[in-house]
Amino acid sequence: MALTAARSTLGRIFFQRCFYLFMALLLLICTAPLIEPTPSGRMTLNAVNLVVVIAAVATVGLSAFSFVLAILLGASALGCQWFAEQAGQASMLPWSWAFGAGLYVATLVYLIGYVFRRHVITGDKLWGGAAAFLMIGALWAYLYAIVQYFYPGSFAIGGTPAQLGTAEFIYFSFTVLTSTGFGDLTPYSPQARSLCIVEQVAGALFVAILIARLAGVYPPRERDA
Repeated sequence: MALTAARSTLGRIFFQRCFYLFMALLLLICTAPLIEPTPSGRMTLNAVNLVVVIAAVATVGLSAFSFVLAILLGASALGCQWFAEQAGQASMLPWSWAFGAGLYVATLVYLIGYVFRRHVITGDKLWGGAAAFLMIGALWAYLYAIVQYFYPGSFAIGGTPAQLGTAEFIYFSFTVLTSTGFGDLTPYSPQARSLCIVEQVAGALFVAILIARLAGVYPPRERDA
């Protein structure tokens, strides 16, 4: 069957699924602030996002159902984005963000279940935990974009409401996730502020629970009599 063959091929290419997903996400968050908001810049950012989508599909697609779900979400996100930018259908942008957020949520559910499963911690699980942390920041970048679309002026630069782009949302999301903001970019509307609080709590809880999970792997040493 073609579906099974495609899933098997993708699994062989991304045989260290969590590691490649981590590297793809790291590439996205490191290159996004450097890319200018020009047509060629947006094309480059879309190419990087495509790598993240492929890595996410490879990570989630361990079963036929999860593989099909990830393919549908990823293809829908990229398709809506293409219509928005190439066909001038701006109304397709929030659909692209929604499908992208759906793919990230599905990937996060898999990663969290995988990392916190009651088995021996492996190197791949450590990469999975790191990838999940980066995935939270990338997911919230989508959510911030959706909030700005429905509530214009939800974010401010230097105290003045402004329209942010993809690179700014990624930068802002990780400053919130790591509790290093707020600085040049701030949430302005109640909806944006509420979303920031949820991201801060999610990031802090994830790190705390991950540390507890790692600590639980190693039982306390008995003192010598």
